[in-house]
Amino acid sequence: QVELVESGGGLVQPGGSLRLSCEISGLTLRSRSMAWFRQAPGKERGFVAATRNSGHSYYTDSVKGRFTISRENAKNMVYLQMNNLKPDDTAIYYCAALRPTTILSEIRTESRYDYWGQGTQVTVST
Repeated sequence: QVELVESGGGLVQPGGSLRLSCEISGLTLRSRSMAWFRQAPGKERGFVAATRNSGHSYYTDSVKGRFTISRENAKNMVYLQMNNLKPDDTAIYYCAALRPTTILSEIRTESRYDYWGQGTQVTVST
């Protein structure tokens, strides 16, 4: 049984930092590309960042230079370091596993991910 469990969310002031973690079980992480998505209130869920099993990373434009995705294959963990947080970053953040054989151009496509966590809330506010 595959399970993805996110943690590390919370309330932080603008300009602050948070580190999200995703613990994966039932999958061999080194064989999978992984991503973080987020859903803000009243908006659709959208791509944030991805890490391929090749080691390459990809980001949506609004978080480039502020967020860093990383992975520890030996621990079956994926992380999202978020710095200089802004109120617009407020959302539920989800960890997801990319379907094998997905082509690179689809890495930002939600339907190409077959396993999802339950999400962790991030709130950026004074």
